[in-house]
Amino acid sequence: MLRGIDRAAFAVALAGRLRHAGVPTGLTDVEDFVRALAASPPVSRSVLYWTARVSLVRRHSDLAPFDRVFAAVFADAPPLPPPRSAAPRHSRDDVHVPVPADTDDRGPGGGLPWATLPPAVAEARESDGGLRLPERRPSALAVLADRPFEELDSEQVTLLGDALRAAVADWPTRRARRHAVGVAGRRVALRPTIARARRTGWEPVEVVRERPVRRPRRVVLLCDVSESMRAQATAYLHLMRAFAVVADAEVFAFATTLTRLTVPLRHTSPAAAVALASGAVTDRFGGTRIATNLRALLASHHGDAVRGAVVVIGSDGWDSDPPGELAAMMARLRRRAYRIVWLNPRAGAPGFVPRVAGMAAALPHCDRLLPAGTFRDLVDAARQLQSVTCTDGLKWPTLTPAPRIIA
Repeated sequence: MLRGIDRAAFAVALAGRLRHAGVPTGLTDVEDFVRALAASPPVSRSVLYWTARVSLVRRHSDLAPFDRVFAAVFADAPPLPPPRSAAPRHSRDDVHVPVPADTDDRGPGGGLPWATLPPAVAEARESDGGLRLPERRPSALAVLADRPFEELDSEQVTLLGDALRAAVADWPTRRARRHAVGVAGRRVALRPTIARARRTGWEPVEVVRERPVRRPRRVVLLCDVSESMRAQATAYLHLMRAFAVVADAEVFAFATTLTRLTVPLRHTSPAAAVALASGAVTDRFGGTRIATNLRALLASHHGDAVRGAVVVIGSDGWDSDPPGELAAMMARLRRRAYRIVWLNPRAGAPGFVPRVAGMAAALPHCDRLLPAGTFRDLVDAARQLQSVTCTDGLKWPTLTPAPRIIA
Protein backbone atom coordinates (compact mmCIF):
# COMPACT_ATOMS: atom_id res chain seq x y z
CA MET A 1 0.00 0.00 0.00
CA LEU A 2 2.77 2.44 0.86
CA ARG A 3 4.98 1.88 -2.15
CA GLY A 4 7.10 5.00 -2.86
CA ILE A 5 5.89 6.74 0.31
CA ASP A 6 8.08 8.20 3.05
CA ARG A 7 7.25 5.89 5.95
CA ALA A 8 8.67 8.27 8.56
CA ALA A 9 6.53 11.18 7.38
CA PHE A 10 3.49 8.91 7.22
CA ALA A 11 4.06 7.64 10.77
CA VAL A 12 4.62 11.14 12.18
CA ALA A 13 1.49 12.50 10.50
CA LEU A 14 -0.67 9.60 11.66
CA ALA A 15 0.66 9.98 15.20
CA GLY A 16 -0.15 13.68 15.07
CA ARG A 17 -3.72 12.91 14.04
CA LEU A 18 -3.99 10.43 16.91
CA ARG A 19 -2.70 12.95 19.43
CA HIS A 20 -5.17 15.48 18.04
CA ALA A 21 -7.93 12.94 18.76
CA GLY A 22 -6.72 12.28 22.31
CA VAL A 23 -4.57 9.17 21.84
CA PRO A 24 -1.17 9.60 23.55
CA THR A 25 1.49 8.63 21.02
CA GLY A 26 5.10 9.49 21.77
CA LEU A 27 8.34 9.35 19.85
CA THR A 28 8.99 5.77 20.96
CA ASP A 29 5.62 4.67 19.56
CA VAL A 30 6.34 6.39 16.24
CA GLU A 31 9.74 4.72 16.04
CA ASP A 32 8.16 1.33 16.71
CA PHE A 33 5.61 1.97 13.97
CA VAL A 34 8.30 2.90 11.43
CA ARG A 35 10.33 -0.19 12.30
CA ALA A 36 7.22 -2.35 12.00
CA LEU A 37 6.47 -0.92 8.55
CA ALA A 38 10.02 -1.66 7.46
CA ALA A 39 9.95 -5.20 8.85
CA SER A 40 6.50 -6.06 7.51
CA PRO A 41 5.40 -3.89 4.59
CA PRO A 42 1.59 -3.66 4.52
CA VAL A 43 0.05 -5.45 1.55
CA SER A 44 -3.52 -4.45 2.43
CA ARG A 45 -5.40 -1.97 4.55
CA SER A 46 -6.17 -4.65 7.12
CA VAL A 47 -2.48 -5.44 7.61
CA LEU A 48 -1.71 -1.73 7.90
CA TYR A 49 -4.50 -1.34 10.46
CA TRP A 50 -3.16 -4.04 12.75
CA THR A 51 0.44 -2.85 12.37
CA ALA A 52 -0.53 0.66 13.39
CA ARG A 53 -2.81 -0.55 16.18
CA VAL A 54 -0.19 -2.79 17.77
CA SER A 55 2.50 -0.10 17.53
CA LEU A 56 0.56 3.05 18.50
CA VAL A 57 -2.21 1.96 20.89
CA ARG A 58 -1.34 1.16 24.50
CA ARG A 59 -4.69 1.37 26.30
CA HIS A 60 -8.06 -0.22 25.68
CA SER A 61 -9.81 3.15 25.97
CA ASP A 62 -7.84 4.45 22.96
CA LEU A 63 -9.20 1.83 20.53
CA ALA A 64 -12.32 3.81 19.63
CA PRO A 65 -10.45 7.07 18.82
CA PHE A 66 -7.88 5.08 16.86
CA ASP A 67 -10.59 3.40 14.77
CA ARG A 68 -12.19 6.78 14.02
CA VAL A 69 -8.88 8.31 12.93
CA PHE A 70 -7.98 5.32 10.76
CA ALA A 71 -11.42 5.33 9.15
CA ALA A 72 -11.25 9.08 8.50
CA VAL A 73 -7.91 8.70 6.76
CA PHE A 74 -8.42 5.52 4.70
CA ALA A 75 -12.20 5.43 4.17
CA ASP A 76 -14.98 7.78 3.15
CA ALA A 77 -15.95 8.50 6.74
CA PRO A 78 -17.29 11.77 8.17
CA PRO A 79 -14.68 14.14 9.60
CA LEU A 80 -13.58 13.77 13.19
CA PRO A 81 -15.28 15.89 15.86
CA PRO A 82 -13.15 18.69 17.36
CA PRO A 83 -11.08 17.52 20.34
CA ARG A 84 -11.53 18.84 23.85
CA SER A 85 -8.36 20.91 23.76
CA ALA A 86 -7.67 22.04 20.23
CA ALA A 87 -4.09 22.24 19.09
CA PRO A 88 -2.53 25.65 18.34
CA ARG A 89 -3.38 27.12 15.00
CA HIS A 90 0.14 26.95 13.64
CA SER A 91 1.27 23.71 15.29
CA ARG A 92 3.03 21.00 13.31
CA ASP A 93 -0.11 18.83 13.27
CA ASP A 94 -1.93 21.40 11.09
CA VAL A 95 0.82 21.75 8.48
CA HIS A 96 0.17 19.57 5.44
CA VAL A 97 2.50 19.04 2.53
CA PRO A 98 0.90 19.34 -0.89
CA VAL A 99 0.91 16.09 -2.85
CA PRO A 100 2.60 16.18 -6.24
CA ALA A 101 0.23 16.02 -9.19
CA ASP A 102 1.86 12.95 -10.73
CA THR A 103 1.21 10.60 -7.79
CA ASP A 104 -1.85 8.45 -7.21
CA ASP A 105 -0.91 7.13 -3.77
CA ARG A 106 -3.16 9.45 -1.85
CA GLY A 107 -6.00 7.67 -0.08
CA PRO A 108 -9.60 8.79 -0.03
CA GLY A 109 -9.13 10.33 3.41
CA GLY A 110 -6.52 12.71 1.99
CA GLY A 111 -5.30 14.08 5.31
CA LEU A 112 -1.79 12.66 5.56
CA PRO A 113 1.37 14.01 3.98
CA TRP A 114 2.90 11.44 1.66
CA ALA A 115 6.27 13.13 1.31
CA THR A 116 8.86 14.63 3.62
CA LEU A 117 8.32 18.26 4.56
CA PRO A 118 10.26 20.46 2.08
CA PRO A 119 12.85 22.94 3.34
CA ALA A 120 10.59 25.94 2.76
CA VAL A 121 6.82 26.12 2.37
CA ALA A 122 5.35 29.31 1.04
CA GLU A 123 1.99 28.70 2.74
CA ALA A 124 3.53 28.44 6.22
CA ARG A 125 3.90 32.22 6.65
CA GLU A 126 2.46 34.40 9.34
CA SER A 127 -0.09 37.10 8.79
CA ASP A 128 2.61 39.79 8.68
CA GLY A 129 4.14 38.23 5.56
CA GLY A 130 7.33 36.85 7.11
CA LEU A 131 8.44 33.51 8.45
CA ARG A 132 8.59 33.23 12.23
CA LEU A 133 12.12 32.16 13.07
CA PRO A 134 13.45 31.24 16.50
CA GLU A 135 14.80 34.23 18.31
CA ARG A 136 18.54 34.19 18.77
CA ARG A 137 19.63 35.63 22.09
CA PRO A 138 23.03 35.79 23.79
CA SER A 139 23.92 33.25 26.39
CA ALA A 140 22.20 33.80 29.70
CA LEU A 141 25.41 32.93 31.52
CA ALA A 142 27.34 35.66 29.74
CA VAL A 143 24.66 38.23 30.60
CA LEU A 144 24.68 37.30 34.29
CA ALA A 145 28.42 36.81 34.58
CA ASP A 146 29.37 40.08 36.26
CA ARG A 147 26.14 40.93 38.07
CA PRO A 148 26.18 40.88 41.91
CA PHE A 149 24.20 38.14 43.59
CA GLU A 150 21.73 40.56 45.15
CA GLU A 151 20.55 41.50 41.63
CA LEU A 152 19.73 37.90 40.62
CA ASP A 153 16.38 36.21 41.07
CA SER A 154 15.79 32.58 42.05
CA GLU A 155 15.75 31.26 38.44
CA GLN A 156 19.02 32.97 37.61
CA VAL A 157 20.64 31.61 40.77
CA THR A 158 19.42 28.12 39.78
CA LEU A 159 21.09 28.64 36.41
CA LEU A 160 24.25 29.44 38.33
CA GLY A 161 23.95 26.11 40.13
CA ASP A 162 23.80 24.24 36.82
CA ALA A 163 26.93 26.05 35.63
CA LEU A 164 28.74 25.21 38.85
CA ARG A 165 27.92 21.51 38.53
CA ALA A 166 29.24 21.57 34.97
CA ALA A 167 32.42 23.32 36.13
CA VAL A 168 33.25 20.57 38.66
CA ALA A 169 32.03 17.66 36.53
CA ASP A 170 35.59 16.39 35.93
CA TRP A 171 36.84 16.48 39.50
CA PRO A 172 40.43 15.23 39.77
CA THR A 173 41.26 11.98 41.52
CA ARG A 174 44.14 10.88 43.70
CA ARG A 175 45.91 7.58 44.12
CA ALA A 176 44.62 5.63 47.10
CA ARG A 177 46.46 3.04 49.16
CA ARG A 178 44.25 0.17 48.07
CA HIS A 179 44.72 -1.85 44.89
CA ALA A 180 42.17 -3.48 42.62
CA VAL A 181 42.61 -6.44 40.31
CA GLY A 182 42.72 -5.22 36.73
CA VAL A 183 44.01 -6.19 33.32
CA ALA A 184 45.98 -2.97 32.85
CA GLY A 185 47.83 -3.30 36.15
CA ARG A 186 51.57 -3.79 36.36
CA ARG A 187 51.93 -5.04 39.92
CA VAL A 188 51.47 -8.78 40.53
CA ALA A 189 48.63 -9.55 42.92
CA LEU A 190 50.11 -12.29 45.11
CA ARG A 191 47.02 -13.58 46.84
CA PRO A 192 44.82 -14.04 43.73
CA THR A 193 47.78 -15.52 41.83
CA ILE A 194 48.49 -18.11 44.55
CA ALA A 195 44.78 -18.89 44.91
CA ARG A 196 44.53 -19.72 41.21
CA ALA A 197 47.77 -21.69 41.33
CA ARG A 198 45.98 -24.26 43.52
CA ARG A 199 44.14 -25.45 40.42
CA THR A 200 47.39 -26.08 38.48
CA GLY A 201 49.45 -27.96 41.04
CA TRP A 202 50.77 -24.77 42.67
CA GLU A 203 52.30 -23.63 39.41
CA PRO A 204 51.41 -19.94 38.76
CA VAL A 205 50.24 -20.44 35.20
CA GLU A 206 47.92 -17.44 35.30
CA VAL A 207 49.46 -14.33 36.78
CA VAL A 208 46.93 -11.85 38.20
CA ARG A 209 47.88 -8.18 38.20
CA GLU A 210 46.51 -5.26 40.13
CA ARG A 211 46.48 -1.51 39.84
CA PRO A 212 46.09 1.27 42.42
CA VAL A 213 42.61 2.61 43.04
CA ARG A 214 42.00 6.26 42.27
CA ARG A 215 39.48 8.19 44.32
CA PRO A 216 38.27 11.79 44.13
CA ARG A 217 40.16 14.18 46.31
CA ARG A 218 38.08 14.80 49.42
CA VAL A 219 36.52 18.26 49.66
CA VAL A 220 35.10 20.01 52.73
CA LEU A 221 33.18 23.27 52.27
CA LEU A 222 32.27 25.70 55.03
CA CYS A 223 30.14 28.65 53.95
CA ASP A 224 29.12 31.67 55.97
CA VAL A 225 25.36 32.34 56.09
CA SER A 226 25.41 35.24 58.56
CA GLU A 227 23.80 38.65 58.07
CA SER A 228 26.83 40.09 56.27
CA MET A 229 26.58 37.24 53.73
CA ARG A 230 22.83 37.49 53.09
CA ALA A 231 23.24 38.38 49.39
CA GLN A 232 25.65 35.50 48.72
CA ALA A 233 24.07 32.82 50.94
CA THR A 234 21.80 31.24 48.30
CA ALA A 235 24.53 31.25 45.64
CA TYR A 236 26.95 29.61 48.07
CA LEU A 237 24.35 26.93 48.82
CA HIS A 238 24.32 26.09 45.10
CA LEU A 239 28.12 25.96 45.18
CA MET A 240 28.02 23.53 48.10
CA ARG A 241 25.38 21.43 46.33
CA ALA A 242 27.56 21.19 43.21
CA PHE A 243 30.45 19.76 45.23
CA ALA A 244 28.18 17.54 47.33
CA VAL A 245 26.61 15.96 44.24
CA VAL A 246 29.61 15.76 41.90
CA ALA A 247 32.65 15.46 44.18
CA ASP A 248 30.95 13.71 47.13
CA ALA A 249 32.01 16.54 49.43
CA GLU A 250 31.15 17.27 53.04
CA VAL A 251 29.47 20.69 53.27
CA PHE A 252 28.68 22.81 56.30
CA ALA A 253 27.01 26.16 56.88
CA PHE A 254 27.93 28.34 59.83
CA ALA A 255 26.89 31.56 61.51
CA THR A 256 26.90 31.25 65.29
CA THR A 257 26.71 27.42 65.13
CA LEU A 258 27.82 24.76 62.65
CA THR A 259 25.21 22.89 60.57
CA ARG A 260 25.94 19.90 58.33
CA LEU A 261 24.11 20.20 54.98
CA THR A 262 25.55 17.24 53.07
CA VAL A 263 22.37 15.16 53.11
CA PRO A 264 19.84 17.95 52.31
CA LEU A 265 21.93 19.36 49.46
CA ARG A 266 22.16 15.98 47.71
CA HIS A 267 18.47 16.12 46.81
CA THR A 268 17.81 15.57 43.11
CA SER A 269 15.89 18.85 42.76
CA PRO A 270 18.03 22.00 43.16
CA ALA A 271 15.10 24.05 44.46
CA ALA A 272 14.13 21.38 46.98
CA ALA A 273 17.76 20.97 48.08
CA VAL A 274 18.18 24.69 48.74
CA ALA A 275 14.84 24.83 50.55
CA LEU A 276 15.77 21.89 52.79
CA ALA A 277 19.18 23.38 53.52
CA SER A 278 17.67 26.78 54.34
CA GLY A 279 15.24 25.15 56.75
CA ALA A 280 18.02 23.16 58.43
CA VAL A 281 20.05 26.28 59.28
CA THR A 282 18.40 27.71 62.39
CA ASP A 283 20.81 30.63 62.94
CA ARG A 284 20.76 31.99 59.40
CA PHE A 285 21.37 35.74 58.98
CA GLY A 286 22.69 36.11 62.51
CA GLY A 287 26.15 36.74 63.92
CA THR A 288 29.42 35.09 62.89
CA ARG A 289 31.75 32.95 65.02
CA ILE A 290 34.27 31.41 62.64
CA ALA A 291 36.78 30.25 65.24
CA THR A 292 34.10 28.58 67.38
CA ASN A 293 32.69 26.73 64.39
CA LEU A 294 36.12 25.54 63.26
CA ARG A 295 36.76 24.21 66.75
CA ALA A 296 33.43 22.39 66.69
CA LEU A 297 34.26 20.84 63.30
CA LEU A 298 37.70 19.62 64.37
CA ALA A 299 36.33 18.22 67.64
CA SER A 300 33.43 16.32 66.02
CA HIS A 301 33.56 12.96 64.27
CA HIS A 302 33.52 14.87 60.98
CA GLY A 303 36.98 16.19 61.80
CA ASP A 304 38.55 13.14 60.18
CA ALA A 305 37.01 14.20 56.88
CA VAL A 306 39.26 17.26 56.94
CA ARG A 307 42.41 15.12 57.02
CA GLY A 308 44.03 15.23 53.58
CA ALA A 309 41.10 17.18 52.09
CA VAL A 310 40.76 20.46 50.24
CA VAL A 311 39.01 22.79 52.68
CA VAL A 312 37.06 25.66 51.14
CA ILE A 313 35.84 28.47 53.40
CA GLY A 314 33.41 30.99 51.95
CA SER A 315 33.16 34.07 54.14
CA ASP A 316 33.87 37.80 54.18
CA GLY A 317 36.08 37.40 57.26
CA TRP A 318 33.92 39.32 59.73
CA ASP A 319 34.17 37.39 62.99
CA SER A 320 33.02 38.14 66.52
CA ASP A 321 35.65 35.79 67.99
CA PRO A 322 39.11 37.16 68.87
CA PRO A 323 41.55 37.16 65.91
CA GLY A 324 44.11 35.19 67.91
CA GLU A 325 41.63 32.37 68.49
CA LEU A 326 40.82 32.23 64.77
CA ALA A 327 44.54 32.12 63.93
CA ALA A 328 45.00 29.18 66.31
CA MET A 329 42.09 27.26 64.78
CA MET A 330 43.35 27.95 61.26
CA ALA A 331 46.77 26.64 62.28
CA ARG A 332 45.20 23.39 63.51
CA LEU A 333 43.19 23.14 60.30
CA ARG A 334 46.34 23.78 58.27
CA ARG A 335 48.08 20.78 59.85
CA ARG A 336 45.21 18.46 58.91
CA ALA A 337 44.07 19.72 55.52
CA TYR A 338 45.76 19.22 52.19
CA ARG A 339 44.91 22.69 50.91
CA ILE A 340 42.90 25.62 52.32
CA VAL A 341 41.15 28.00 49.93
CA TRP A 342 39.26 31.05 51.13
CA LEU A 343 36.45 32.53 49.01
CA ASN A 344 35.77 36.17 49.82
CA PRO A 345 32.90 37.99 48.02
CA ARG A 346 34.70 41.31 48.49
CA ALA A 347 38.10 40.19 47.23
CA GLY A 348 37.22 41.10 43.64
CA ALA A 349 36.66 44.78 44.39
CA PRO A 350 39.26 47.18 42.98
CA GLY A 351 41.92 48.00 45.55
CA PHE A 352 40.82 45.29 47.96
CA VAL A 353 43.12 44.84 50.96
CA PRO A 354 42.30 42.21 53.64
CA ARG A 355 42.33 44.56 56.64
CA VAL A 356 39.48 42.94 58.58
CA ALA A 357 40.87 41.37 61.75
CA GLY A 358 39.42 37.88 61.09
CA MET A 359 40.48 37.81 57.46
CA ALA A 360 43.97 39.08 58.26
CA ALA A 361 44.39 36.46 61.01
CA ALA A 362 43.29 33.57 58.78
CA LEU A 363 45.09 34.61 55.61
CA PRO A 364 48.62 33.35 56.50
CA HIS A 365 47.23 29.82 56.85
CA CYS A 366 45.43 29.82 53.48
CA ASP A 367 46.90 28.60 50.23
CA ARG A 368 44.82 30.86 48.05
CA LEU A 369 42.36 33.74 48.42
CA LEU A 370 39.83 33.84 45.56
CA PRO A 371 37.11 36.41 44.81
CA ALA A 372 33.56 35.05 44.91
CA GLY A 373 31.18 37.97 44.54
CA THR A 374 29.73 37.41 41.07
CA PHE A 375 28.56 34.66 38.75
CA ARG A 376 31.89 34.61 36.89
CA ASP A 377 33.91 34.57 40.12
CA LEU A 378 32.20 31.44 41.45
CA VAL A 379 32.53 29.55 38.18
CA ASP A 380 36.22 30.51 37.91
CA ALA A 381 36.75 29.55 41.55
CA ALA A 382 35.16 26.14 40.98
CA ARG A 383 37.51 25.55 38.05
CA GLN A 384 40.58 26.75 39.95
CA LEU A 385 39.77 24.41 42.80
CA GLN A 386 40.47 21.51 40.46
CA SER A 387 44.11 22.63 40.15
CA VAL A 388 44.43 22.60 43.94
CA THR A 389 44.35 18.80 43.95
CA CYS A 390 47.63 18.46 42.05
CA THR A 391 49.97 16.00 43.77
CA ASP A 392 53.25 17.20 42.30
CA GLY A 393 54.56 18.20 45.70
CA LEU A 394 54.59 21.91 44.90
CA LYS A 395 52.97 24.09 47.51
CA TRP A 396 51.21 27.28 46.63
CA PRO A 397 52.82 30.50 47.85
CA THR A 398 51.54 31.52 51.27
CA LEU A 399 49.60 34.76 51.34
CA THR A 400 50.59 37.44 53.83
CA PRO A 401 48.17 39.79 55.57
CA ALA A 402 48.15 43.52 55.14
CA PRO A 403 50.13 45.53 57.69
CA ARG A 404 47.10 47.50 58.86
CA ILE A 405 44.35 45.62 60.73
CA ILE A 406 40.91 46.97 61.52
CA ALA A 407 39.25 45.24 64.45
